[in-house]
Amino acid sequence: MHIAEGFLPPAHAVAWGVASAPFVVHGARSLVRDVREHPESTLLLGASGAFTFVLSALKLPSVTGSCSHPTGTGLGAILFRPPVMAVLGTITLLFQALLLAHGGLTTLGANVFSMAVVGPWAGYGVYRLLRRYGVPLMGAVFCGAFAADLSTYCVTSVQLALAFPDPGSGFLGALGKFGSIFAVTQIPLAVSEGLLTVLVMRLLVQSSKGELTRLGVLVTSVGGGKRAESAEAVAR
Repeated sequence: MHIAEGFLPPAHAVAWGVASAPFVVHGARSLVRDVREHPESTLLLGASGAFTFVLSALKLPSVTGSCSHPTGTGLGAILFRPPVMAVLGTITLLFQALLLAHGGLTTLGANVFSMAVVGPWAGYGVYRLLRRYGVPLMGAVFCGAFAADLSTYCVTSVQLALAFPDPGSGFLGALGKFGSIFAVTQIPLAVSEGLLTVLVMRLLVQSSKGELTRLGVLVTSVGGGKRAESAEAVAR
Protein backbone atom coordinates (compact mmCIF):
# COMPACT_ATOMS: atom_id res chain seq x y z
CA MET A 1 0.00 0.00 0.00
CA HIS A 2 0.00 2.02 -2.14
CA ILE A 3 -0.10 -0.52 -4.98
CA ALA A 4 1.77 0.98 -7.92
CA GLU A 5 0.25 2.13 -11.19
CA GLY A 6 -0.41 -0.73 -13.60
CA PHE A 7 0.65 -3.40 -11.12
CA LEU A 8 -2.70 -5.18 -10.79
CA PRO A 9 -4.28 -7.18 -13.63
CA PRO A 10 -7.05 -5.16 -15.32
CA ALA A 11 -9.86 -7.40 -14.03
CA HIS A 12 -8.66 -7.00 -10.44
CA ALA A 13 -8.28 -3.24 -10.81
CA VAL A 14 -11.84 -2.92 -12.11
CA ALA A 15 -13.27 -5.24 -9.44
CA TRP A 16 -11.71 -3.28 -6.57
CA GLY A 17 -12.93 -0.04 -8.10
CA VAL A 18 -16.47 -1.39 -8.23
CA ALA A 19 -16.21 -2.62 -4.64
CA SER A 20 -15.00 0.79 -3.41
CA ALA A 21 -17.49 2.96 -5.30
CA PRO A 22 -20.56 2.49 -3.03
CA PHE A 23 -18.55 3.41 0.07
CA VAL A 24 -17.22 6.57 -1.58
CA VAL A 25 -20.67 7.65 -2.81
CA HIS A 26 -22.20 7.06 0.61
CA GLY A 27 -19.31 8.90 2.22
CA ALA A 28 -19.72 11.88 -0.10
CA ARG A 29 -23.37 12.20 0.91
CA SER A 30 -22.43 11.98 4.59
CA LEU A 31 -19.72 14.59 4.16
CA VAL A 32 -22.02 17.05 2.38
CA ARG A 33 -24.70 16.58 5.04
CA ASP A 34 -22.24 17.09 7.89
CA VAL A 35 -20.80 20.26 6.36
CA ARG A 36 -24.26 21.72 5.76
CA GLU A 37 -25.46 20.95 9.27
CA HIS A 38 -22.21 21.86 11.03
CA PRO A 39 -20.10 24.26 8.92
CA GLU A 40 -17.93 24.90 11.97
CA SER A 41 -16.49 21.41 11.46
CA THR A 42 -14.88 22.37 8.15
CA LEU A 43 -11.54 23.30 9.71
CA LEU A 44 -11.29 20.04 11.65
CA LEU A 45 -12.32 18.08 8.55
CA GLY A 46 -9.55 19.75 6.59
CA ALA A 47 -7.06 19.00 9.34
CA SER A 48 -8.09 15.32 9.32
CA GLY A 49 -7.60 15.16 5.57
CA ALA A 50 -4.21 16.86 5.81
CA PHE A 51 -3.15 14.45 8.56
CA THR A 52 -4.01 11.52 6.28
CA PHE A 53 -2.26 13.08 3.29
CA VAL A 54 0.98 13.84 5.11
CA LEU A 55 1.31 10.51 6.91
CA SER A 56 0.40 8.38 3.91
CA ALA A 57 2.91 10.27 1.75
CA LEU A 58 5.79 9.10 3.95
CA LYS A 59 6.58 5.92 2.07
CA LEU A 60 9.15 3.22 2.77
CA PRO A 61 10.05 0.60 0.11
CA SER A 62 8.43 -2.76 0.84
CA VAL A 63 7.51 -5.65 -1.46
CA THR A 64 7.81 -5.26 -5.22
CA GLY A 65 5.03 -3.05 -6.54
CA SER A 66 4.08 -1.59 -3.18
CA CYS A 67 5.39 0.36 -0.19
CA SER A 68 4.85 0.77 3.54
CA HIS A 69 3.79 3.95 5.32
CA PRO A 70 1.45 5.24 8.02
CA THR A 71 -2.11 5.82 6.82
CA GLY A 72 -3.49 8.55 9.10
CA THR A 73 -7.09 7.39 8.63
CA GLY A 74 -7.72 6.37 12.24
CA LEU A 75 -7.94 9.94 13.52
CA GLY A 76 -10.55 11.03 10.99
CA ALA A 77 -12.58 7.85 11.47
CA ILE A 78 -12.75 8.44 15.22
CA LEU A 79 -13.71 12.10 14.78
CA PHE A 80 -16.11 11.94 11.83
CA ARG A 81 -16.95 8.23 11.36
CA PRO A 82 -15.69 5.92 8.58
CA PRO A 83 -17.98 7.05 5.71
CA VAL A 84 -16.44 10.52 5.73
CA MET A 85 -12.95 9.01 5.66
CA ALA A 86 -13.85 7.06 2.53
CA VAL A 87 -14.08 10.42 0.76
CA LEU A 88 -11.10 12.08 2.42
CA GLY A 89 -8.99 8.98 1.82
CA THR A 90 -10.02 8.83 -1.84
CA ILE A 91 -9.14 12.49 -2.36
CA THR A 92 -5.79 11.88 -0.67
CA LEU A 93 -5.00 8.87 -2.84
CA LEU A 94 -6.09 10.65 -6.02
CA PHE A 95 -3.86 13.66 -5.35
CA GLN A 96 -0.94 11.43 -4.43
CA ALA A 97 -1.34 9.45 -7.65
CA LEU A 98 -1.50 12.60 -9.78
CA LEU A 99 1.06 14.78 -8.00
CA LEU A 100 3.49 12.38 -6.32
CA ALA A 101 3.32 9.28 -8.55
CA HIS A 102 2.43 7.48 -5.34
CA GLY A 103 0.00 4.67 -6.11
CA GLY A 104 -1.83 5.08 -9.40
CA LEU A 105 -5.09 5.67 -11.21
CA THR A 106 -5.55 2.07 -12.35
CA THR A 107 -4.98 0.84 -8.80
CA LEU A 108 -6.96 3.64 -7.15
CA GLY A 109 -9.94 1.38 -6.39
CA ALA A 110 -7.77 -1.21 -4.66
CA ASN A 111 -5.91 1.41 -2.65
CA VAL A 112 -9.16 3.14 -1.68
CA PHE A 113 -10.66 -0.14 -0.51
CA SER A 114 -7.72 -0.97 1.74
CA MET A 115 -6.83 2.47 3.11
CA ALA A 116 -10.04 4.51 2.89
CA VAL A 117 -12.68 1.82 3.48
CA VAL A 118 -11.38 -1.14 5.50
CA GLY A 119 -8.80 0.82 7.51
CA PRO A 120 -11.24 3.43 8.89
CA TRP A 121 -13.95 0.85 9.64
CA ALA A 122 -11.50 -1.45 11.43
CA GLY A 123 -10.02 1.41 13.45
CA TYR A 124 -13.40 2.87 14.34
CA GLY A 125 -14.77 -0.55 15.30
CA VAL A 126 -11.87 -1.20 17.67
CA TYR A 127 -12.15 2.30 19.13
CA ARG A 128 -15.91 2.05 19.75
CA LEU A 129 -15.63 -1.44 21.24
CA LEU A 130 -12.95 -0.38 23.70
CA ARG A 131 -14.82 2.77 24.68
CA ARG A 132 -17.98 0.76 25.28
CA TYR A 133 -16.09 -1.37 27.77
CA GLY A 134 -14.65 1.60 29.62
CA VAL A 135 -11.17 1.87 28.14
CA PRO A 136 -9.84 5.45 28.58
CA LEU A 137 -10.05 7.68 25.53
CA MET A 138 -6.34 7.77 24.72
CA GLY A 139 -5.96 4.01 25.04
CA ALA A 140 -8.89 3.51 22.68
CA VAL A 141 -7.49 6.10 20.26
CA PHE A 142 -4.11 4.35 20.17
CA CYS A 143 -5.67 0.95 19.50
CA GLY A 144 -8.03 2.39 16.88
CA ALA A 145 -5.22 4.09 14.97
CA PHE A 146 -3.07 0.94 15.24
CA ALA A 147 -5.90 -1.22 13.88
CA ALA A 148 -6.67 1.20 11.03
CA ASP A 149 -3.04 1.14 9.93
CA LEU A 150 -2.41 -2.59 10.23
CA SER A 151 -5.74 -3.69 8.72
CA THR A 152 -4.94 -1.64 5.62
CA TYR A 153 -1.86 -3.75 5.03
CA CYS A 154 -3.67 -6.99 5.75
CA VAL A 155 -6.12 -6.13 2.97
CA THR A 156 -3.28 -5.08 0.65
CA SER A 157 -1.66 -8.46 1.27
CA VAL A 158 -4.93 -10.16 0.32
CA GLN A 159 -5.22 -8.04 -2.82
CA LEU A 160 -1.69 -8.88 -3.93
CA ALA A 161 -2.10 -12.57 -3.09
CA LEU A 162 -5.31 -12.75 -5.13
CA ALA A 163 -3.58 -11.10 -8.09
CA PHE A 164 -0.34 -13.06 -7.82
CA PRO A 165 -0.90 -16.48 -6.20
CA ASP A 166 2.17 -18.58 -5.48
CA PRO A 167 2.82 -21.16 -8.23
CA GLY A 168 3.15 -23.94 -5.67
CA SER A 169 1.04 -23.01 -2.65
CA GLY A 170 -1.51 -20.74 -4.35
CA PHE A 171 -3.35 -17.91 -2.62
CA LEU A 172 -2.50 -18.93 0.96
CA GLY A 173 1.19 -19.26 0.20
CA ALA A 174 1.29 -15.85 -1.45
CA LEU A 175 -0.72 -14.33 1.41
CA GLY A 176 1.80 -15.65 3.93
CA LYS A 177 4.70 -14.22 1.95
CA PHE A 178 3.19 -10.78 1.37
CA GLY A 179 1.89 -10.57 4.95
CA SER A 180 5.19 -11.55 6.54
CA ILE A 181 7.16 -9.06 4.46
CA PHE A 182 4.76 -6.23 5.25
CA ALA A 183 4.80 -7.09 8.96
CA VAL A 184 8.52 -6.29 9.26
CA THR A 185 7.95 -2.61 8.50
CA GLN A 186 4.27 -2.16 9.22
CA ILE A 187 3.93 -3.27 12.83
CA PRO A 188 6.46 -0.66 14.07
CA LEU A 189 4.80 1.94 11.81
CA ALA A 190 1.37 1.09 13.22
CA VAL A 191 2.67 1.54 16.77
CA SER A 192 4.25 4.88 15.81
CA GLU A 193 1.04 6.03 14.15
CA GLY A 194 -0.95 5.09 17.23
CA LEU A 195 1.32 7.17 19.44
CA LEU A 196 1.24 10.14 17.06
CA THR A 197 -2.56 9.98 16.85
CA VAL A 198 -2.76 10.03 20.65
CA LEU A 199 -0.54 13.12 20.69
CA VAL A 200 -2.75 14.88 18.14
CA MET A 201 -5.90 13.91 20.05
CA ARG A 202 -4.44 15.33 23.27
CA LEU A 203 -3.84 18.63 21.47
CA LEU A 204 -7.40 18.60 20.12
CA VAL A 205 -8.79 17.97 23.60
CA GLN A 206 -7.06 21.12 24.80
CA SER A 207 -7.89 23.31 21.78
CA SER A 208 -11.22 21.98 20.45
CA LYS A 209 -13.02 20.52 23.44
CA GLY A 210 -16.40 21.91 22.40
CA GLU A 211 -16.17 20.44 18.92
CA LEU A 212 -15.03 17.05 20.23
CA THR A 213 -17.96 17.05 22.63
CA ARG A 214 -20.39 17.72 19.79
CA LEU A 215 -18.82 14.92 17.77
CA GLY A 216 -19.29 12.53 20.69
CA VAL A 217 -15.59 11.92 21.30
CA LEU A 218 -15.65 13.47 24.79
CA VAL A 219 -18.92 11.97 25.95
CA THR A 220 -19.37 9.30 28.60
CA SER A 221 -22.45 7.70 30.08
CA VAL A 222 -23.35 8.70 33.60
CA GLY A 223 -26.48 7.41 35.34
CA GLY A 224 -28.40 6.93 32.12
CA GLY A 225 -27.46 10.38 30.88
CA LYS A 226 -24.38 11.84 29.27
CA ARG A 227 -21.84 14.41 30.23
CA ALA A 228 -18.68 15.79 28.67
CA GLU A 229 -15.42 14.38 29.99
CA SER A 230 -12.97 16.84 31.45
CA ALA A 231 -9.63 17.40 29.76
CA GLU A 232 -7.91 16.23 32.95
CA ALA A 233 -9.78 12.91 32.94
CA VAL A 234 -9.02 12.35 29.27
CA ALA A 235 -5.33 12.98 29.82
CA ARG A 236 -5.05 10.24 32.42
